Order: sequence, then C-alpha cells, then structure tokens
Amino acid sequence: MEATRKLVCRQRQVLFFFFFLHLALAGFEFRHYSVVEEAEGSSFLTNLAKDLGLGQGELSRRGARVISKGNKLYLQLDQESGDLLLNKKLDREELCGQTEPCVLRFQVLLENPLEFFQAELQVIDINDHTPVFMDGDMLLKISENSLPGTTFPLKNAQDMDIGQNNIENYIISPNSYFRVLTRKRSDGRKYPELVLDKVLDREEEAEVRLTLTAQDGGSPPRSGTAHVYIEVVDINDNAPEFEQPFYRVKIHEDSPKGFLVVKVSATDVDIGVNGEISYSLSQASEDISKTFEVNAMTGEIRLKKQLDFETTQSYEMTIEARDTGSLSGKSTVLIQVLDVNDNAPEVTMSALTGQIPENSPETVVAVFSVSDPDSEENGKVSCSIQYDLPFLLTSSMENFYTLVTQRPLDRETRAEYNITISVTDLGTPRLKTEHNITVLVSDVNDNAPAFTQTSYTLWVRENNSPALHIGSVSATDPDAGANAQVTYSLLPPPDPLVPLASLVSVNPDNGHLFALASLDYEALRAFEFRVGAADRGSPALSSQALVRVLVADANDNAPFVLYPLQNASAPCTELVPRAAEPGYLVTKVVAVDGDAGQNAWLSFQLLKATEPGLFGVWALTAKARAARLLSERDAPKQRLVVLVRDNGEPPLSASVTLHVLLVDGFSQPYLPPPEAEAAAAAPADPLTVYLVVALASVSSLFLFSVLVFVAVRLCRRAGAASAGRCAVPEGHFPGHLLDVSGTGTLSQSYQYEVCLTGGTGTNEFKVLRPILPNLSSKSIGREVEENPSFQGSVGI
Repeated sequence: MEATRKLVCRQRQVLFFFFFLHLALAGFEFRHYSVVEEAEGSSFLTNLAKDLGLGQGELSRRGARVISKGNKLYLQLDQESGDLLLNKKLDREELCGQTEPCVLRFQVLLENPLEFFQAELQVIDINDHTPVFMDGDMLLKISENSLPGTTFPLKNAQDMDIGQNNIENYIISPNSYFRVLTRKRSDGRKYPELVLDKVLDREEEAEVRLTLTAQDGGSPPRSGTAHVYIEVVDINDNAPEFEQPFYRVKIHEDSPKGFLVVKVSATDVDIGVNGEISYSLSQASEDISKTFEVNAMTGEIRLKKQLDFETTQSYEMTIEARDTGSLSGKSTVLIQVLDVNDNAPEVTMSALTGQIPENSPETVVAVFSVSDPDSEENGKVSCSIQYDLPFLLTSSMENFYTLVTQRPLDRETRAEYNITISVTDLGTPRLKTEHNITVLVSDVNDNAPAFTQTSYTLWVRENNSPALHIGSVSATDPDAGANAQVTYSLLPPPDPLVPLASLVSVNPDNGHLFALASLDYEALRAFEFRVGAADRGSPALSSQALVRVLVADANDNAPFVLYPLQNASAPCTELVPRAAEPGYLVTKVVAVDGDAGQNAWLSFQLLKATEPGLFGVWALTAKARAARLLSERDAPKQRLVVLVRDNGEPPLSASVTLHVLLVDGFSQPYLPPPEAEAAAAAPADPLTVYLVVALASVSSLFLFSVLVFVAVRLCRRAGAASAGRCAVPEGHFPGHLLDVSGTGTLSQSYQYEVCLTGGTGTNEFKVLRPILPNLSSKSIGREVEENPSFQGSVGI
C-alpha cells in the first residue's frame, strides 16, 4: 500500500510539473546573453543568482538546473556561486551555418518550489575563415573580335563567415585588357565579373594570365586568390571544303558490322583550331543514324548494323565537315544496297485440315502460299513434297499451292502422315525451307471384328462346377475408338431344341466362355454353337466363329455286368464235368462301362473262391478256366466272386458271383474229345448214368426249342442281314440267345447272339452281337442318344 501511495504522489508531481511549466512558459520573458565564438571553455557568461534576484546558495537549495534543446550541454551552472559558464568552445559556423543571428535557447528550472526561466545565448561571429575559390584555375576562351565592354562572369569564392566578415569585394591583377567588377546576387552574395576594356589581338598576345583576389570585410581582413587563364581565339573566316560533292557507293547487304563503306575527306585553309575538321551526319534520319557511323576525325563511314536489301535498297545521307568554329561544308553520299540470297523462302498457311476421314474421295488438306523477299533469281522458288505419300501438290495460281489426297486413305494401313513441304529458291547458294504438316486419318467403321480362329475347340471335363471358365474367344477390330470396341454374344443355335442358353454363356466384354451347368459325358459328349462379335460403330459390323465343346470323360461310372445276370430270381449255374482238364473254359464274364477311353478298359480278377486255386480268371479276357484237375474231394458246388475293375482314376469296380456245379457226366458238347473219352473210360454207376441221360434229354429238348425259335426269327430278317448271322458248326453246341432284361443302366431288353467257335475243345465264345430285328440303324442311334449309358465298351 505504501508503494502504491508513493507512485500516486509521484504521478501527481509530474502532472503539477508540466502544469507549472506551461504557466512559466506563458508568463516569463526571455533573458538575453551573448558570447563570442571560439571563446574558451569555462568562460564566464553571467551570474544567474543576481539576474534572477536570488540569494547566495538559494540556487542549490531550490535544485536549479539548466535545460537546453536536445539536452546538449553547451552551458554549465555553478549552483553555489550562481555563475553560468561555457561548457566548451562554440563554433558559430558549425552551430548555425549561414543563419544570422545565431541564438541558442535554454531554460533555468527551479524545482522547489517550481519556477521556470527562459533565456537565450547569442553566438557572435568572428573573422576566423578565409575566402576560398572552389576552382583555383579558371580558363576563358575569348575571341579576338570581342568588343570592348563585353563582360565575362567568373566563379565566385566562398567564406563561411557572415556579415562584414564575409566577402566584401574582388580585385584583379593589373593588366592592359581587363578589369573586374563585384556584383551582388539577390541572396546577398557577391561574385566577380570580368570586363573587356580593350580589343584583343591574338597575333600580338595569344593569352592573358590574371590573378583574381577575394577579400572579406573583417578586421584584419582575410583574402583568397585564383588564377585566370584567358586564351585569345582566332577568328575563323574559312569553311571546310570536300574533295567531291557526291560520293556513290555499292555495298552487299551481307557486309558485316563495322564494314568500311566509304571515306570522305575535306580541307580547311585556316590554321590552328580553325583548320581542325570534324565529320558528322547532318540532319540524318533515325534509320541512317542506326545503320551508319562516321568517324569524326578520319571521315570513315562504317556500318553500325547489317543491311537488309528487302527492307531498304538505297540510302542517301549528307556528311558535314565542321571546323572548331561555326563554319562547315557538306557533301552527299549515295549508297546502293546489293541483294544477296540471304532469305529462305517462307510458307504461309491459308487453310489446313488436320484430320481426314478414311475412305474419303479427293480431299483438300492444305492451301498455302510461298514467298521469298529476295530479288530476281534469289526470289524465285520451287515447291515439292515426298514422293511416297498418297498426296498431290498442285499450283492453283502464282505462288499458291493446294495439297490434296491422291486416293482414299485407309486408317488401318496408316493412321498418320507427316508431310514435309520443301520450298527451295533458285539463288546461289540455294536456300531451302521445310514446313511439316501432320495429317491424321480419322476412323470409319469399315472393318468387322475378326476372330483369331475360325473355329475353337474347347475341352471340358464332365461333372464340372457351374459357372466354370472353359475357355475364351477373341476377336480384334483394326478400327479405332468405339468402332474397335468388340462385344461378344451367343448366336441362336440352328436347332431350337438345343438348350444353349442353359449350357454356356459368354462375357460380352472379353469373350470368356463359361459352362452354366454341370456336363455329363454320357448324356452329351459334344455340342457346337456360334459366338458373334460386333463392334460399336454406326452401323455396327459383326462376325462369328464356331465353338465346339468336347466333354472329356471322367471315371464316374462303375462297370456293369451283363452276364451272368446278378438280379435274376435264380442264379445261373455253370456245369463243369469233373473230368475237365486244366484250362477248361467254365464261362466268360460279360461287362460294360458307360465311360470311355481308359475309363472303360476293364480288367477282371478272381476275388474269392470256394476252392482257392481250383479256378482262375483271365484278367483281360474275363474267361474263367479250370486251373487244375478236378478231384472227388472238391465240393460239387463252387462259388466264385469275380471283381471287375475299370482303368480310371480313381478306379471303379463291380463284383459278380459265378455258381459252378461239378458233375460227373455231361452232354457231348461239354465232354472231352473222343480220344480223351476213350482214354478215360471206366465203369460208371447206373444211377449216375440215368441222371446224365435225363439231364441230356432235357437239355436237348430245351436247345431244340431255342433253335426253332431262332430259326423262325432269322427267317424274318432281311437277306442282307443273314450274312451277319453266326453259323452253328455241325456236331457242336448250337448258338445260344442270351437275353439281357432292361435292368441296371439299360432302358429296355436286348438279346445277344452267342456263337461258339468250332474245332476247339474249350468251346470259347466267338461273337457277342445284339440282335435287334425290328430296329434299323437310325433307331439304334436314337436309342443310343436317348440312353447314354448304353454307349460304353463291352468286356468280352
């Protein structure tokens, strides 16, 4: 709180100080003091205590001090004695310059109580500076024909002092021709003026030397001097004369800069400076001044820049020869510019077509003109273009040419032409100008898309996943832009019954083909369709390609046994005599596989047997044969399990069971040959003989019935088909008709004709052929198409 109170009191004191300072300035008069410049420091000026009516020591008590502008300490106050002293030497010229009077204002401040006094100190000038001429040597040229009384101003001297201490008058040294006058300007300064009192004679006295003195009015006076040199100028009474009044010059326009055009010469009969001649262009135009320059001393005229015949063919100029006086002579110079072949021909395009549609008839590409600013042969030109371009250059009128197409253009052959128009003049050397034109051939939809192949063959493995990418077709269009954008589509099949839309689809943008459904080789081995490719031109063009899709077989069908039948109500039993030798043919397994290729290659294997080693099955032929001699110990009923396996990956298989009955006797076809029977003759049991006879009778009756039935059916067949029937050899087992009912994978019943080969003891199967008397070949094909499972291999 105490600090705040002191701060507030201090602020009030400052406000009161400025308030009373304003009152003091308004209510007191100036006190005047003076001092001579250059007075020594600490020089006494006055006693302020007495001047202010204050007692001794009162200045100190009241805090008196001297304040000057800018706080410059010119004065100092002795507060005890009250004396006002100089603080340092004062130089009036430094403080005030030429200002008169030189006054320094200061204030006397009494703080307690506040009181303010104003005073001023005048610095009195003394003669402490000497007049000085800025130019110590002055040169005047005065013609000898100058009249008396002629005045010639001279340069004045300068004096830093003022008043009477400044320059008072000028004095000239004694001579016969001149006197000096002291003149005064409006600002009070004085200057000298030289007055001619007597006519000069250059031949009598060529120059006059004078001394000019400037004096100030100080006490004692100071002075400064300068030398004045007066040169008497001779009278020029003869003008220069040229050797020729006209100069005619020819110059080539390709002359280099600085080239000497001509040298002019003039003479002056005067002597000295009156005989010295300088050359110059007289009243020259700006063009001439920029093109030529004249050597003032020698009169040589040279080029400042290169000439251009095409701009200016000739120049005419006036050369002036002037002496140092006012006299001069003139001569005319005529310059003729000679043309050189320095300008290449110029090509100016009037019309230009940068783009031409293909297949267009004769079209104007460009109209242009050629020119050459040179003259005569240098200005004559010839124009041409390349010879290997389908364009023609014709001249329509003088120096005008037309560039046209020579034949319809084909963008697909060439889409851009760079034409160089060559223009050559006939000058020496010949100059050539080339102008390049780029002509673009715009596209017209004149090309249909072309497939990379006329037909495509694609392989698809059956059982594929839907939407499978099976291949691609590709067509290209040599057109450009939208005319070259190809869109693919499936064309309607010729047979409307083919569900093409449900089988495949094509990506319209890239031609990728996809299988929409899972394909079955056994149902559909191949199909064909056409794919169209159309561009987006107007009108649109299109083409088509044939796509053949081949379905590759997969091993998805197991083998199917046709014989012996496994789904019959009673199993089929094969009879084998006990007297059969090793290799005796028991039976043969007949199987088919709906697959194709190696997936339908079947192999057979005896998987299980009642008596292992008694019978064997050939892997490729599917024939079951006796592997050893039969004995009484062998069970009369044998059961053989045969495994049928295809060659697919992975392989599929099926099994069939063969029932074999071993008998002691059998009918003739199943007995060994007579020689074997004779060798094996032995007494037989009567009961066994009866059984064999009964069985033979029943079998003979059955076979006879079968033969009758077959004979009746065969008689109905055409004569041409009789050649394919199998003949029954005499004395052997007749052919059997093997009926396969419409079970399993077959849609209906089929009969197979089985023939036995003759002349063998084993009675192997010779032919296995279906008998379809009521079906033609077309019907068979239709049946195969309707029952794909029928299309397979038959294992025999």
